[in-house]
Amino acid sequence: MATKTQWHRNKGKTLRQVSACANQNQFTQTDIQKHKRSIDYLCKETIRDYVKNGFWGKALKMYYQMQRAGIKADRSVFLSVIKACGSLSDLQTGRKIHEDIIAKEFESDVFVGTALASMYAKCGSLENARRVFERIPEQNVVSWTALIAGYAQNGHPHEAFAFFNEMQVQGINPNSFTIVSVLRACADLFFLDQGKQIHCYAIRRGFEYDVVVGTGLVDMYTKCGNANIARNLFERMPTQNVVSWTAIIAGFSQNGHTHEAFAFFNEMQVRGIKPNIVTIVSVLPACADLSALEQGKQIHCFAIKNGFESDVVVVNGFMNVYAKCGNVNIVHKLFERMPERDLVSWTAIIAAYSQNGHSHEALAFFSEMQVHGIKPDSIAIVSVLPACAHLLALERGKQIHGYAIKHGFESDVDVVNGFINMYAKCGNINIAHNLFERMLERDVVSWNAIIAAYCQNGQPHEALAFFNEMRIEEIKPNSITMVSVLPACAHLLALEQGRQFHGYVIKSGFESDVVVVNGLVNMYAKCGNVNIAQKLFERMPVRDVVSWNVMILAFGIHGHGEDALTLFSKMQQTDTKPDHITFTAILTACSHAGLVDQGWQYFKCMKSDYGLAPELEHYACLVDLLGRAGHLVEAHDIIKKMPLNPGADVWGALLGACRIHCNVELGEAAAKHLFELVPNNAGYYVLLSNIYAEKCRWEDVVKLRTMMKERGVKKQPGWSVVAVHREVHTFLMGDRIHPQSEKIYATLDTLYRKMKKAGYVLNTNLVLHDVEGDAKENILCSHSEKLAISFGIINTSPGTSILIMKNLRVCSDCHSATKFISKIVGREIIVRDANRFHHLKDGLCSCEDYW
Repeated sequence: MATKTQWHRNKGKTLRQVSACANQNQFTQTDIQKHKRSIDYLCKETIRDYVKNGFWGKALKMYYQMQRAGIKADRSVFLSVIKACGSLSDLQTGRKIHEDIIAKEFESDVFVGTALASMYAKCGSLENARRVFERIPEQNVVSWTALIAGYAQNGHPHEAFAFFNEMQVQGINPNSFTIVSVLRACADLFFLDQGKQIHCYAIRRGFEYDVVVGTGLVDMYTKCGNANIARNLFERMPTQNVVSWTAIIAGFSQNGHTHEAFAFFNEMQVRGIKPNIVTIVSVLPACADLSALEQGKQIHCFAIKNGFESDVVVVNGFMNVYAKCGNVNIVHKLFERMPERDLVSWTAIIAAYSQNGHSHEALAFFSEMQVHGIKPDSIAIVSVLPACAHLLALERGKQIHGYAIKHGFESDVDVVNGFINMYAKCGNINIAHNLFERMLERDVVSWNAIIAAYCQNGQPHEALAFFNEMRIEEIKPNSITMVSVLPACAHLLALEQGRQFHGYVIKSGFESDVVVVNGLVNMYAKCGNVNIAQKLFERMPVRDVVSWNVMILAFGIHGHGEDALTLFSKMQQTDTKPDHITFTAILTACSHAGLVDQGWQYFKCMKSDYGLAPELEHYACLVDLLGRAGHLVEAHDIIKKMPLNPGADVWGALLGACRIHCNVELGEAAAKHLFELVPNNAGYYVLLSNIYAEKCRWEDVVKLRTMMKERGVKKQPGWSVVAVHREVHTFLMGDRIHPQSEKIYATLDTLYRKMKKAGYVLNTNLVLHDVEGDAKENILCSHSEKLAISFGIINTSPGTSILIMKNLRVCSDCHSATKFISKIVGREIIVRDANRFHHLKDGLCSCEDYW
């Protein structure tokens, strides 16, 4: 017989031999005879070592080798392999081992029974877990805790609470692990009051300073939205381990306190606590929310140095960070280097491309993931839908909708919200509306989606109606609601309602939200009040690139070109980098103000100073800038030399300039391209007709009208709206159906007599019909904006400003007439047409007749 010393000396060697046999699936009788005494002990110890070090599969393989060798399992072996099954969520193997346990009569053992209950719970088989628990003859605190934890972890917090109460009725006092399990149930249900009761219980039982309980309390309070209590608890903890730090970081990150999450992450390292994988995964959402690329890169380096880079959960987290920071190339490289990819990995790459405007790639990866046998879940569907919306890929969106219905996602609120948005962006408001109406449950995102849907599709009345209905349903609007509904006010010139929303923003504490304030600035500017827009902008403590873009464009469309240039110079002195939209705004401002030289310089500096290649809209702005100023040939040369294929906007800008300067030859050349690119756009036919009419080329006017008829092109009717006493009134040309029509035309007649005495002359060349002079006068006198102005004069107090919106470019006769009217009635008349604002007062216009 070997001595004890010899036994320990040979233990390692024999253990390696046994492990090798197990790994190679070979236990021979020779092995058994050779190590008859040691084989029993070493097999069991090997299983325990494997489980202790997380080698669950090897532990189970060794267990089956033991069975084939006829080695009997004892309690310690069963406890180990049951734990392995639970860790692997291997329910099938767990059931087989359970049968072995019954055969060996270990099921009534409290430790084995508890381990079995825990295993079934971890595998999601709660019914079996409860059945095993109930068969344990003497249930102790560990048994109860295993059952409570199982229900809490499997999304049954109510049942977890019930067992927690029953346990105390049975006279079993909870321990620290029981308290942590029930705290998880409180967090999942957002049961703050019950969580506070458990907190009081923990204090009474002396668990308050237990690091495990303290960590559980921090987690519960943060998940229930009470970050301050969580912070106070954390700071009072006598001992803080990596789990505690991870809990506070995760809690603050999940609750939007991203800066604080970063601060805790940095502080834990200063205190010598090394972050683990869970810590890294917990802090990454903070990086993503803040678009903190540099911090993300630093954490990435830390993860690589500590061997976390191959963990699929960690890599998924980094993909999300880089995607939110706009670095799709790194996301793609990370994805391609992953040895294993799960559903989250595929969803992350789809979301990365979709969020950053690479819609074709997002749809390609969505298809590829299915080729690889990965079935999209609700999050993957929600991630790909913006790509369909961006591409207006309605048919592809319908296919994905079919998939969602087939796989039971049609009742998922987030998925339906995504489809409402997708259908709305694709112009199918009816399907969007039907989806909304069929929803059994709606959240604030659902209401925001339908409000935005109607706003985006030019139905602001309906958008405001849904907002009112949302309030009636007692759904509290959030900041996104405000951003969604404000464009409706701008579209309707509903300044009073916009002011009410502004009041709501202040009361609700949204005035510090940069996105909301951007929306308010835009609303006031488009409702004609650029001064309030400017004051709001100047009071903003934080501005993003959108803030600068909105204000620059506001100055531009109101004709304040110099102010726009000054603001752009201020922007250049900040850390905010101009984007493509910034240059569209500044070029628009230069165009409306006739600042040709400055516009040219800004166009050139896009590439030279900021590395931004001009896009089609920038070339359209440049052509418009040159064309308005009369440099038609130069504008045409720009089009011929531009590196991009000129689109309708570019040729349309040239045709509009030809209309202003009555250039038939270039106008016909531009129109020829436009009739090929957008043959159904009536506006371009009308522009060319205007040029022909100005030159009295009536035969060409008739030919164009015939061409439109043959192609089925219908001219868009001109309309104007005026907001009076919070009601919007719409007028068409020659409109006589309004209840006050008689007064409106009588007021116009009076005004025309006064205007003619003051020197006003009708510009009959604008009439596109070869008719007598009196008929032309009647046509011009009944233009929609003149009717709207007359209505405004009748129904508002003397001296009140009148705000008009016209869907088309205001004609030169109406522009001239409005200047005369403003002087005669002593009012400011603000006209917003399709291109810009005109502030007319005392016979003058802010555009200085340059538009």
